[in-house]
Amino acid sequence: MAYGTYRGLFRPEWAGPLAKALVLLLVGYGLYRNRHLKSLYLVLLGLFLNTLVIFANGGHMPVSLDALQKAGIEGWEELLKTKADAVHSLLDESTRLPFLGDVIPLPPLRKTASLGDLFILGGIVGVVVEGALRAGGRRPSRRQAALRVLAFLLLVWLLLTLRT
Repeated sequence: MAYGTYRGLFRPEWAGPLAKALVLLLVGYGLYRNRHLKSLYLVLLGLFLNTLVIFANGGHMPVSLDALQKAGIEGWEELLKTKADAVHSLLDESTRLPFLGDVIPLPPLRKTASLGDLFILGGIVGVVVEGALRAGGRRPSRRQAALRVLAFLLLVWLLLTLRT
């Protein structure tokens, strides 16, 4: 849909919200089918926060121009102002729930993120760890599991900082 919108085949006013609704249905079904994985509740919370801000702003995720600049991304201001991007819009004074938009710059990745994105990422990391622990056939103590998650997050952070 995003490519079709970029090429002028779809109008961004309806293509973005329709694509988001389809994604939410599919992701929701996947979350429901895997509800036994407790870490997915973080993903669900992040999805809820992102959905809340998107629907509060007419089907577009608001993006902070300041966060884009801090992340090293430039040249998107006009596209975001006109809502020509089917997914995002520029954060301004009329934005509802601006603190839930893409306001967190991630310079090593040249991206911006939202609070919901961080919850989703944390939940996915938790699912990977949870799945690996279950596949091993033994259940470590909560302390061991927490230390493994922290070690994994430290490794991810280290790889991201070395990338720049």
